[in-house]
Amino acid sequence: MNPPEATFARIIEALRSHDRFTIMSHMRPDGDALGTIIALGLALRQLGKDVTLWNEDGVSEKFHYLPGWELVSKPPAEPVDLDVAIALDTASQLRLGTALTAVKSAKLWINIDHHVSNEGFGDLAYVDSGAPATGQIIFELITAAGFPLTREIAENLFAAISTDTGSFQYPNTTARTYEIGAALIRAGVRVGDLSQKMYESYPLRRVHLLCELLNVLKITCGGQVASFALTQAMVEKVGAQPEDNEGLIDTIRAIDGVVVAAFFEELAGEGKVRISLRSKDPRVDVCKICQQFRGGGHTLAAGARYRGTIEEVEALVLAAISHEITNRN
Repeated sequence: MNPPEATFARIIEALRSHDRFTIMSHMRPDGDALGTIIALGLALRQLGKDVTLWNEDGVSEKFHYLPGWELVSKPPAEPVDLDVAIALDTASQLRLGTALTAVKSAKLWINIDHHVSNEGFGDLAYVDSGAPATGQIIFELITAAGFPLTREIAENLFAAISTDTGSFQYPNTTARTYEIGAALIRAGVRVGDLSQKMYESYPLRRVHLLCELLNVLKITCGGQVASFALTQAMVEKVGAQPEDNEGLIDTIRAIDGVVVAAFFEELAGEGKVRISLRSKDPRVDVCKICQQFRGGGHTLAAGARYRGTIEEVEALVLAAISHEITNRN
C-alpha cells in the first residue's frame, strides 16, 4: 500500500492530467460535503477543466450562502462520459445514492474523506481520520498542488471547516485548523458576514421544530443521555424542511452532565429512521455504536439509517448507548 503522502501526490497528478471530472458528496449533505465539492470544483474550473458537481439531494436553501452553490445539481438518470469520479466527505460509496449510476463510465475513482469508518473505496483513496473536516484536507490538496485560492473557494472551505468543527470548538480542532482558517481569511473570507449566514439566519419554522422536539426530550442513563425523536406528524405540524433539523442535536448535547446526545428522525416513505449521535467522551465511541446499525462516522459524531419504526429504533439505540456508557474504561 502506498504511504498517504504518495497517494496525495498521485491524486494531484490525476487532477492535473485529466480533463473531465464529476465531484460528488453524500446524500443529505452538510456544510463540509457541499463546501468541499464546490471548492474543488471551482479550483479545477480555474484550470480550464470540465467539471460537474452532483448531489442526490441538490442544495437546500440553507446553503445558498455558499458561493457557487448553483453549480451543484442532482445527478442525471443516465451515465455520462467522464474521466474521473471524485467522492468527497463520503464514508460509504452507497451514500452517493443515484450519482453512482451516472458515473459508471469513470476511468478513475478518487475518494477523499476524514471519516474513520471510510471503506477505502476507489482507485485512489486518501482518508485522514485525524482531520477535523474534509475541508481541511481539500485546502491542503489545493495549496500543495498550487491551484488558485480565490475568495469564493476560500469561503467554501471556511464554511466546510467551521460547520464540521462546531465553529472551531470540537476536540479534533488543531493548531493547523486555526492556521488554515487564518490563511482563508487572508484569501478574502469575511468571517462576520459568513458566520452570520451560517449560524444566525435560520427560518422561524426551525424554532417551532425545536419546541416540538424539546416537548419529547428524554433524559436517561442517570442524566448521561439526552435524546429526542422527530416524527412525520411533527414535521407536518410545523411545515419543517429536511435541513431545519441540522444542528438541533447540539442543543441537548450542551446539557451539563450529558455524555451522549441522540436524535432520531422518521424518514417519510422509507420505513427507516435516521440516527444522529454526538458524544462528549472519547471513551464512548458513537461510531462504534452506529456501526451496529449499518452506519459510521467519527468517535464523537456518527450516524446511521436503520429499518424499523421510530419507537423500535430509538429503544435499540438507547440500549446500545447505555451499554457503552456503563462499560466504558
